[in-house]
Amino acid sequence: MSIRTSATPSSGTATAPLPGVFGRLASWSRRHRWTALVLWLVLVGAVTAGAQSAGSAYRNDFTLPGTDSQTAADLLAEHGSAQAGDTVQIVFQDRDGVAGDRTAVERLLTRVRDLPSVAEVRSPYADASAVSRDGTIAYATVVLDGRAEQVPRQDVTRIIDTARSAAGDGLTVELGGEAVRGAEEEGGGAAEGAGLLAALVILVLLFGSLVAAALPLVTALFAVGGAVGLIALASHVFTVADFTPPIMMLVGLGVGVDYALLIFYRYRHELTHGHDRDTAVRIALDAAGRTVFFAGCTVIIALLGLVALGLGSLQGVALAVALTVLVTMAASLTLLPALLALLGARVERRVRRRAARTQADGRREGRRWHRLASAVQRRPLSALLAATAALLALSAPALGLRLGFADAGNDPATSTSRRAYDLLAEGFGPGFNGPLVVVTQGGPAAAQDLRTTLSGTPGIAATTSPFPTPDGALSTLLAFPATAPQDERTATLVHTLRDDVLPGLADRTGATYLVGGPTAAAQDFADSVAARMPLFVTIVVGLSALLLLLLFRSLLIPLKAALLNLLSIAAALGVITLVFQHGWFGVPAGPVEAFIPVMIFAIVFGLSMDYEVFLVSRIHEEWEHTGDHSHAVREGLAATGRVITAAAAIMIVVFAAFVLSPSRMLQQFGLGLATAILLDALVIRCLIVPAVMQVLGARAWWLPRALSRWLPGRARGPE
Repeated sequence: MSIRTSATPSSGTATAPLPGVFGRLASWSRRHRWTALVLWLVLVGAVTAGAQSAGSAYRNDFTLPGTDSQTAADLLAEHGSAQAGDTVQIVFQDRDGVAGDRTAVERLLTRVRDLPSVAEVRSPYADASAVSRDGTIAYATVVLDGRAEQVPRQDVTRIIDTARSAAGDGLTVELGGEAVRGAEEEGGGAAEGAGLLAALVILVLLFGSLVAAALPLVTALFAVGGAVGLIALASHVFTVADFTPPIMMLVGLGVGVDYALLIFYRYRHELTHGHDRDTAVRIALDAAGRTVFFAGCTVIIALLGLVALGLGSLQGVALAVALTVLVTMAASLTLLPALLALLGARVERRVRRRAARTQADGRREGRRWHRLASAVQRRPLSALLAATAALLALSAPALGLRLGFADAGNDPATSTSRRAYDLLAEGFGPGFNGPLVVVTQGGPAAAQDLRTTLSGTPGIAATTSPFPTPDGALSTLLAFPATAPQDERTATLVHTLRDDVLPGLADRTGATYLVGGPTAAAQDFADSVAARMPLFVTIVVGLSALLLLLLFRSLLIPLKAALLNLLSIAAALGVITLVFQHGWFGVPAGPVEAFIPVMIFAIVFGLSMDYEVFLVSRIHEEWEHTGDHSHAVREGLAATGRVITAAAAIMIVVFAAFVLSPSRMLQQFGLGLATAILLDALVIRCLIVPAVMQVLGARAWWLPRALSRWLPGRARGPE
């Protein structure tokens, strides 16, 4: 596969190359500009109307087949245990003692029993262990008729409103549990709007024209609008998690503006060098359009690599985001040329006036980037070692990365779930908020032996009496760790029970013991992600390198790109570890969400290829045209440095806007993506890549002769 190039004309008359596939596609869109625009309007309108009519069916799938926690949950559901459903804790506090509030509390619990989605209510006055030792804090357990993600949000909201209506006269009422946390979650707020506004400001500064700045944004909005509707419809057929839409919008807006900007900037470049509008569009699509196509394919491949993890909750997200990238890529290649045909005259006048002023002032476009490249080329090893050392230093904290899930202890201090969490920890110990549900498949004697063993196990503060399922086939008890759910010692306790304590007990009693519950399930999810990460990385890196091999017909370019992308991702994960795991900048400390590393890896690896292909393609063009490798590196960076920086700035502000989200998951996602793009655009593309290309010289384009015969296309070299 060869790269169709256009030599940058140095005089007033430009010679247009023969159009390639993307150039012919651009020509069709220009000739049928109204048809293309109407088709996009109809498509987005129809999809949006269909999605609004059918609604969405987002649902979470956190099942982990083959794990202890999932086996325990399946057995409890099969045997009709109330523990198969998630629970809500109604927490009461009265400084004078909750015993005096019994009438009011029992009246409240009677009302809660009659609410939808409630399977059972256990009064604190029926179990002495549900009242703290000092008698000031107590809790009632509301067993739901399903998992938290299966219970309608409005039903949980009714439980919250009903319970909190009993507060007063010295009685404080708060509610905890995953269902409550889900009902309290807020949307992303103004994050998307803030990101778009910042992107518009950057584009206006870049192009000096509101019309020109609006074109990439309009293209991105069309793409995101269509993708959101498609995924809402697809959620009726596939399992798509309820946290997918904000991630789709986050990625879709960033990628959509980025792709359209790369094409538009090349179009503007060709106009300033003497081409007419039709020819400029064809060349822009053949050059930058190919970059967008291969970059988009890389993102899609990386996202589909998540399927290899075999985790249902991530597969739906991966497919949804991959579809979003596909739609944004299609919009950039078909809708943008049509918009340029409609508004191109206004854009052209502005571009040519600005180019004339630059020429009259004797300034050269990209001169600062040209000087930067020259400085790097004078001392390539120094630039390479300094930049690499900085990235390795940022990557170091990622070696201690601990995966898990945020719990109510990370919620805002004003939320009822956080206040309930704190009250339960105060009254019953930190481990009370994350009990381990231990299931016994055996007789009552085996269950009692389990309680005796657990009571003497270090790290366990207390246990409940075993309670059997209705059919008597299973018994379940709750074991309360001495440490908080997110504490690393709690994760160690889960592994100790499974690997050391329970196997010996099972050998003595002949029973089967399983450690389940939300805390154990979160640890199982984190362990599953960590175990399958190497396969995922291998698939993504291997397929992406193969694409670059086909594109550039070089062995060293794909290897360099893979290593540098891994370095930028590691540095981003290091920053996330410092901020969220170690609690920098006042952020509540806790583990990093278990799926954040793989999602960031998939998306950033693909987006980094975007800049890699854009920069290296221009270097390759100049090398083919002049045969001077050092000159090609300088000119490639001078021609692309400004647009790469602008495109990165847009994605950074879009991604960073999600740090303002109330969701800890979106905060981590936004910070990770923004950091990775910042490091990739400024450190890797502006310093490391020019330094590496200078050190390699013409060897950068080396390809073994035997391999060359097997690859499609033909070898290209200096003219």
